[in-house]
Amino acid sequence: MASSYTAKDIQVLEGLEPVRRRPGMYIGGVGSAGLHHLVWEILDNAIDEAMNGHASNIALTLHADGSSVTIADDGRGMPVDIHPKTRQSALEVIFTVLHAGGKFEHGTYKTAGGLHGVGASVVNALSKELVATVKRDGCLWEQRFKQGRPQGPVKKLGPARGTGTTVYFHPDPTVFPRVDFDPALVRERLEVASYLHRGVRLTFDDQTSGTKVVFAHEEGLLDYLKKIVIERGGRAVHETAFALSRDNGLRLELVLQWTEATDEHIRSYVNGIPTGSGGTHENGLRAGVGKAIRNFVDTHNLSPKGVTLTADDIREGLTGVLSVFVADPQFQGQTKDRLNNPEMLSAIDGLVRPALEHWLNHNLSVAEAIVARIILAARAREASRAAQQEVTRKTATSGRLTLPGKLSDCTHPSALDSELFVVEGDSAGGSAKQGRDRTRQAILPLRGKVLNTESASLAKVLENKELADLVTALGCGFGKTFDLSKLRYGKVIILADADSDGNHIATLLLTFIYRHLPQLIATGKVFLAQPPLYRIDIGKETHWALDEGDKARVLRDHVKGRATPEITRFKGLGEMMPKVLWETTLNPKTRRLLRVDIADQIVTDRVINELMGKDASARFRFIMDRAEDAQALDL
Repeated sequence: MASSYTAKDIQVLEGLEPVRRRPGMYIGGVGSAGLHHLVWEILDNAIDEAMNGHASNIALTLHADGSSVTIADDGRGMPVDIHPKTRQSALEVIFTVLHAGGKFEHGTYKTAGGLHGVGASVVNALSKELVATVKRDGCLWEQRFKQGRPQGPVKKLGPARGTGTTVYFHPDPTVFPRVDFDPALVRERLEVASYLHRGVRLTFDDQTSGTKVVFAHEEGLLDYLKKIVIERGGRAVHETAFALSRDNGLRLELVLQWTEATDEHIRSYVNGIPTGSGGTHENGLRAGVGKAIRNFVDTHNLSPKGVTLTADDIREGLTGVLSVFVADPQFQGQTKDRLNNPEMLSAIDGLVRPALEHWLNHNLSVAEAIVARIILAARAREASRAAQQEVTRKTATSGRLTLPGKLSDCTHPSALDSELFVVEGDSAGGSAKQGRDRTRQAILPLRGKVLNTESASLAKVLENKELADLVTALGCGFGKTFDLSKLRYGKVIILADADSDGNHIATLLLTFIYRHLPQLIATGKVFLAQPPLYRIDIGKETHWALDEGDKARVLRDHVKGRATPEITRFKGLGEMMPKVLWETTLNPKTRRLLRVDIADQIVTDRVINELMGKDASARFRFIMDRAEDAQALDL
């Protein structure tokens, strides 16, 4: 049987018919993204004129119908003379012939976003109506099209001053299910373009709402970075952003800033076109940043003990804008969402690494703040990874918190106005429970010295009952489940004896909080109570002294004449009567609290690791260096 598949079954689509048959090949689809891609194509042509120094004003009008757009620039104006090969007007060739344009050779445009010569013709093919108006050579020219077909030759309308190109188009409703442009999306694209191209004035006339706005940003990417950080609700770790500008074969502009956000956010552009899927230029940026940070850390001996810094740790919270201008960009598809030029990776890496490293070395305080933020990210990552494999806190089946039995909770409904005292020992806990303000003060006694979490695996930490009770009482979770809004108390106060054992217990608790609940310290929720070590009775007066130095001050200032002071040294909080504990340590009006704060993250991280970690040599050196300062030890 003869085959029915013959030469007559082979179709040859000519002109712009392929675009109308398969629009997805050229604009990615006929949904909202594809519809707006028509605007981007014409806008990119205008921006190409501006980035090559031929235009300084671009105006986009969204007409009252919401489905038609006019884009005008004051560039050179599209050529209208007869093309030597096609014998048609160059303007008609640009709008009716695929792969026809002025960007294939470098003499016309040094850099451009539209390089395939299909943008204008694709927009024309998918428009119900398109009108191109050109001012050049002292005249005004016009040509009209419908569904890609010219409705006549180019017409000279008369004399005109200046130069430029204006394109009006109305997308074809037989191609697009909905022909409604999003004013907010168009506005955002224009605003971004104003950041990327300093000196260019972009006007958006939104006739659907009757508003008109002009975008112009002299600070360029620095202004853009500030806007991004504010929009994302993050707080910058360092005030001064890193900025890099180069134009030696490869034109590059870059701004970077580390924030307290938990993710990386880089916006990249090639010849003014957003590359949402990244590409080799973004990969080169990441490589350069990673190498610069690692070199700085190694040079200044800032590597943390017990944790390895990964590329993700380095880039956590990193916010930036990268804009490059490339003579021959290789985009992935007509929608230009990703850059594929392989040489861009090493080129941008080679520019970013030395510049960022030089900036870090000449801005040490900023650099140390960045490194401290990276170290915290590394420790949080390791803690979260281990926490995913373990039970982090006890919860009831209904989702309610099952509080520890030994917790004496307060009754006040507001977390902000309540306090949790983490007390050393059951005896001291008993006195604190009796002496406290039951409405606002909760007491959680801990038995003995808690686990040294710096020397223990996370599995051991999570198995420790005392620490598990503390996490449960706090209610805010642990690791990735941490939620500050669920914290059950406005203050977390560590209450330990005013002796060396008490200091040790307080240090163990602070180590746990610093490593596993650092947000509590960062938000100023953690405090150290200051119970007195001495009671000094001088006649009818009673004074309280925190330590030896405070005792000497009281005796010097208050003992007069033949008065003989009566000095009582407390062996522990459990010896204090509840009334005395309230008066000296619990009463907000008379007590003394120290808020726990981190002045230098890097130094704090190193000290905790050396003095609480597994390596005993650092502790030995610390003790031997300070042996002469030890005046009294509790033995």
